[in-house]
Amino acid sequence: MGLEERRKRERENRKTAILRAARRLFFEKGFKSVTVESIARKAELSKGSIYLYYKGKEEIYAHILLNDIDKFHDRISDLLINPISASEVLIRLSSIYVDFFLNDRELFRILVRFMLHTPDMNLPEDLNNHIIKTTNKTISVIEQVFIYGIEKGEFQATLNLRLNRNAIWGMLNGIISLHLFTGIEKNRADIIQNTVKAGLEIYIRGISTALQAR
Repeated sequence: MGLEERRKRERENRKTAILRAARRLFFEKGFKSVTVESIARKAELSKGSIYLYYKGKEEIYAHILLNDIDKFHDRISDLLINPISASEVLIRLSSIYVDFFLNDRELFRILVRFMLHTPDMNLPEDLNNHIIKTTNKTISVIEQVFIYGIEKGEFQATLNLRLNRNAIWGMLNGIISLHLFTGIEKNRADIIQNTVKAGLEIYIRGISTALQAR
């Protein structure tokens, strides 16, 4: 391994350590209480080392969201390749979304905080817009599923794409918010997945062309 490659790997390892430490602190203390100094201590680095890679905690926060949302999109990238039906894709997409946050509850807290308290974050405009754009990619995937269902004659052609994609997005986040941090630990995953599936099945029946034809 050459010197430049070794340095590059060391930089990536430090950036990863910083994001991991910051994620834990944001989860434990909330965004406002976390400082660059506390992130440095948690990552076992100097404060100056943090500033070599990030301008401040806002940028660190943004990169946590961006990195993890990208991971989610990697997992759903092939959902619309030869799908059985739009309904099955919608259910599968929702299941993956729920699993993603069941396996990383800290990320869900961070995402919800961004959605609810964006003005308080004081993120640089470019980073704020980047997060919004990346988050909207998830919503756009839901819209693509609806478009596929309409094209295949599975869903009603009069479907309002914007309203329906937002309804599904809201339902998923609402159910996760309701149950992710409450109740008996061993039952949470089943409760969330079953509630989401039941809600989707009712929703799909409402927009199905089969129901309209009756």
